[in-house]
Amino acid sequence: MSMEALRLAIQTRLGERMSSMSSTLVETVSINYEDFNESFLTCGTCLCMYDGNEHTPKLLQCSHTVCLHCLTRIAASQTRDTGSFRCPICRELITIPRGGVQALPPSFLVNQLLDLMSRQRREVIPKCSVHINQELLFCETCDTVFCTLCTGGSHNDSTSTCAEHTIIPFSIAIKRMSEILLYKANECISKLSQAQEGVSRELQRLNDSKEACLEKVNFTFQQVQAMLDKRKQEMVAAVESLCAEKRKVLEEQHSLIEAEKNKVEQECQGLQYQVEVRNITQRIESLSEKLDAATNLGEPRENSFLSCDFTHNDSLTAIERSLNELGRVRTSTTFPSLCTAHIDSDTIAGIEGTVTLSTVDYHGDLRRTGGDPVQAEVLSVEPEGSAIPLAVNVSDCEDGTYKIHFRPPKPGRYGIKIEVFERPIKDNPLYFDVTEHNNPVQMYGSRGSGKDEFMQPVSVAVDDNDGTIYVLDTGNSRIKILNPELEFIKHITNEGLNGRSCTGIAVSNHGLVVVNWRTKAVTEMTTTGQTLKTFTYNAFQEPIDIAVDKSYGHILVADNGMSCVFVFDSDGKMLFQVGKKGSFNLISSVATGPNSEIVIADSRIQVFSAKGDFMEIVCDEGKGKGRYGGIVVDGESRILASRSEQKGRNYLQVLSLTDKNINNTIDSHESKLKRPSGITVTTDNHVIVVDLGNNCVKKYRYW
Repeated sequence: MSMEALRLAIQTRLGERMSSMSSTLVETVSINYEDFNESFLTCGTCLCMYDGNEHTPKLLQCSHTVCLHCLTRIAASQTRDTGSFRCPICRELITIPRGGVQALPPSFLVNQLLDLMSRQRREVIPKCSVHINQELLFCETCDTVFCTLCTGGSHNDSTSTCAEHTIIPFSIAIKRMSEILLYKANECISKLSQAQEGVSRELQRLNDSKEACLEKVNFTFQQVQAMLDKRKQEMVAAVESLCAEKRKVLEEQHSLIEAEKNKVEQECQGLQYQVEVRNITQRIESLSEKLDAATNLGEPRENSFLSCDFTHNDSLTAIERSLNELGRVRTSTTFPSLCTAHIDSDTIAGIEGTVTLSTVDYHGDLRRTGGDPVQAEVLSVEPEGSAIPLAVNVSDCEDGTYKIHFRPPKPGRYGIKIEVFERPIKDNPLYFDVTEHNNPVQMYGSRGSGKDEFMQPVSVAVDDNDGTIYVLDTGNSRIKILNPELEFIKHITNEGLNGRSCTGIAVSNHGLVVVNWRTKAVTEMTTTGQTLKTFTYNAFQEPIDIAVDKSYGHILVADNGMSCVFVFDSDGKMLFQVGKKGSFNLISSVATGPNSEIVIADSRIQVFSAKGDFMEIVCDEGKGKGRYGGIVVDGESRILASRSEQKGRNYLQVLSLTDKNINNTIDSHESKLKRPSGITVTTDNHVIVVDLGNNCVKKYRYW
């Protein structure tokens, strides 16, 4: 567009606008094309280009044009209750219409100029420099600009035809790329703005952290100073007190000497005028006594020694050392968005699950120290979409990793959100599934008589001190010793194990005790197989299980024939019995609780006091439905029992000794139990059960 055409277009549009205006406001402009540029279309206040959005041009009563953004800001800071503001250019008072600054009339001239400039831009069509009337084309396939006359209709040297390529006018390509460029630029600016805001927030948090640290430092050293001041006052008081005691003694002696001195001076007055020999003799004797007394008073009855010693021990050195070690300023290079977390193992309903968080720095290098503030939230995602939070415990491993512990109450879909410095980690939230099936973490054994084989194993016990496991391998008349990982160590043989009829084993204060139902004998032996003692009882009929109360050293023997539990002291002397004929329906197992409770299982689980008095029935699922095999009570008063039912269902139960609830069921889904019998627990919340039907032992997590 030429200069004359532009001037004519502006004048024409301006004339049309003025002829149609009924308002007293008049827009006038006098410009030359040479002076006309995009800076004319910028707001004089914020120097931003006018547009149809935030920077819409608004015409004021004083005929000045200001963008909507600036007017909104000015009105907000000046109007208050007056309903007016001053023009930022001429300072004339402007009344705000009822609709606010948005209701001010638009600057039509500026808008038309913007339209004209926009149209002028759109009318620019790139032409060939050689063929000035030939429009340039653009191949999107080859990303090439070309003139058809210059290239003879083909823009490349390849054998493929141009019909296979996408050809558009170069002006359209420029417009498209400009739009893409503008979109990308705006997106980039938006991202950078967000990043800037994030850094600003982190700077503010840093300042807050600094203030909190300084406040804590001041508070701590005020406490230390208070301790020092208190100790100083105690030392000063001690010096003053001891000095006062000594001063009192010396001052009393000083006064006594002064008094005696005055008496002697009084007696000496007029002695030169004495002529009576008897009086003189008496005076001499009296003075001799006073001279002896003065000799006794000649030495101070108290000394002036008063010392304040700070070198009698290493207190000063200890204080210096303690002050050097008092407090620490910690920081971290952890970069949350690169940190990762993973589930440690299959998560089972009712059993504690663990997520491990590994932290790294900005370069992706693993962190080797802890101390980061880690927040975690575990949510149970319900089918309806709601989320139920679970209790979470975060432990710092002090090596750059963190353990997040939680206990899902039921199977389903869960998610965990983890933040470090209130910023999410990578892949946040982490989703995982919780299963109801509890499978063994370890298994050992098979049928046979070899080193790693069992023949009718029936009972198991564990030494809480070192975790050693003792399995009563009845069919092979031996005890198999395993380590906590269910790895074979050795065998124990003893005459008390003969006859393939031992049915119960327990760890005693001196070794192991077993009960043999055929010989009706209880044998205590060392862990090497040496017999310590053997005893029997004439009332024994069918002794089938044994337990030891280590608090008292009592040995408990369950007898099915007598339908009771006999309690002996450590020497085998009968103390009392629990129950009588008809009290139990074929006892299967006996155990002791943390408070020496006696727990007996048949088709029910009953609890008695340490003296044999009945307390309660913990679990009663009815006769005929099934029977318990083994039973054990852990240190947290949880009862674990193996159970077999008539329908072929075999499982483990975890119950509470205090509230009688069944907390969990171990179904061994992928390794079915077959006639589970003896059972014991380890100190790390694992249960070991003898699977008699499969001639093996299995280890499970249960809490």
